[in-house]
Amino acid sequence: MDDYLFDALSECWEHVVVAYKQTEDERPIMLYDIQEQQIYAYEYEGFKNEMSERSQALLAEQYERATAAGQMVVFVRDNDNEKLVSYSLEYE
Repeated sequence: MDDYLFDALSECWEHVVVAYKQTEDERPIMLYDIQEQQIYAYEYEGFKNEMSERSQALLAEQYERATAAGQMVVFVRDNDNEKLVSYSLEYE
């Protein structure tokens, strides 16, 4: 599978996990911006409220499944190619 967004996330995975664990009790949404090479942690409701109605519903389902499975939701953003993709991943 040729998934350059996942590959980019994999390169900084350790940093994403450290950032997540700093606010793990709040179950944040993580975002990795490829161009900025920055990792952000967002409060779930605030992040969700910035999305379209359809995307909010999809995120709510994903977040619920990820939380139940002990996973985190991570978005990878590529502004140059106008892509935003989410993953539910184990972090332990």
